[in-house]
Amino acid sequence: MPKIALVDDDRNILTSVSLTLEAEGYQVATYTDGASGLEGLTSDKPDLAILDIKMPRMDGMELLRRLRQKSDVPVIFLTSKDEEIDELFGLKMGADDFITKPFSQRLLVERVKAIPRRSAPRDPSSTAGPGAEATPGKALIERGALVMDEERHTCTWKGQRVTLTVTEFLILQALALRPGVVKSRNALMDAAYDDQVYVDDRTIDSHIKRLRKKFKAVDDDFEMIETLYGVGYRFKEQ
Repeated sequence: MPKIALVDDDRNILTSVSLTLEAEGYQVATYTDGASGLEGLTSDKPDLAILDIKMPRMDGMELLRRLRQKSDVPVIFLTSKDEEIDELFGLKMGADDFITKPFSQRLLVERVKAIPRRSAPRDPSSTAGPGAEATPGKALIERGALVMDEERHTCTWKGQRVTLTVTEFLILQALALRPGVVKSRNALMDAAYDDQVYVDDRTIDSHIKRLRKKFKAVDDDFEMIETLYGVGYRFKEQ
């Protein structure tokens, strides 16, 4: 049974969301503030975390920052309509999705279901482009020093592990499958997000910035993700 951690200081939301998700077959652990949520998330890793932004003791942004030091668990943020700056900051820190309050329970369930679909191994024959190192039973992409294993959701650069969120992994995979081919922001959104999830250009830009930052943390000379201004992004040919 998939496990979901729900962290929010609004007990009404904790109760209503828990009942909805449990009815869909999920196991839900609830926490009323960021500090207890961090302890629970690190001691009993869930398959997905849903975090409120404004909470006592530790807000959602700080919780995500500390969580990303230890875990790549997918994260959905709950945010108010007036928190656009927080949303952009959260994406830069590695959030996978946002839901704006007030939200419908149906929308929440669809967003939750979208995360595993995005992270599940795909049929290599349907996604691999020319030159892709992917065969049935071996969803592996090798591009010079980059190695991505889709089945294990692992990524290494020059032999060093680079921890990626679901969204970051799918964006990089879309670029690495066809080196030299420019991917528009819309194409990257299609690769990384479910059809029912709306994101804008700034979301993709934020994920690209975070990808570069993560790779530069292990190799300061990393320059493989190129920007073509006004067009999109591509993985550099070697």
